Amino acid sequence: MLSNPAWAALSGPQACFAEASGDAARFRSDVSPFAALADPADPAAWRDLATLTSTALLTGPSLSPGPGWETASATPGVQMVGRAMTGVRDPEAVILTEADVPEILDLVERAQPGPFRKRTVELGRYLGIRVDGRLVAMAGERFRLPGWTEVSAVCTDPDFEGKGLGARLTLAVAAGILERGELPFLHAAADNERAIRLYERLGFESSHDVVFAAFRYTH
Repeated sequence: MLSNPAWAALSGPQACFAEASGDAARFRSDVSPFAALADPADPAAWRDLATLTSTALLTGPSLSPGPGWETASATPGVQMVGRAMTGVRDPEAVILTEADVPEILDLVERAQPGPFRKRTVELGRYLGIRVDGRLVAMAGERFRLPGWTEVSAVCTDPDFEGKGLGARLTLAVAAGILERGELPFLHAAADNERAIRLYERLGFESSHDVVFAAFRYTH
């Protein structure tokens, strides 16, 4: 399940956000750019995906394009799990809602945490920290699978880096996940050694290598 988290989410707890065809599914475009296949090694699943979209972002341990598809880009990453960690609630963290989306998207533009769309905030609980009314850091929940929830969009305004805000919000989001009886996991770019060291200090441990790959349908 953790080796194919987007499929586990789209075919399970987050099916309400899915557009599906056979053994392929994707999040609605205003929610997330991610798509998924029940079995990325199955050519039929790739044909199903072509009925949904001509471009797709997938993640998994190993991904090769199916017939008619080509790889547009690929970024190595690592998946980390928090099997034995302890979350910590943060009294300064506020719950972010649809009303905060303009500010969230502005922060995403400045901090570049990865793909984020105008309805991504609906996928789970997002928390932020404000300084003088300005949203300067956030983190939240993206993929939800049976028993697991992904911590995602951890980011801090460049003017406020180095103050531990990302760590605080990661622990606060994890606390909410753990209180539901689930376990947190997350992804990081393989070359983001600073983030990986931080997550290790917070109690996450490496699960396996992944790739984030964009594919394009050519015929």
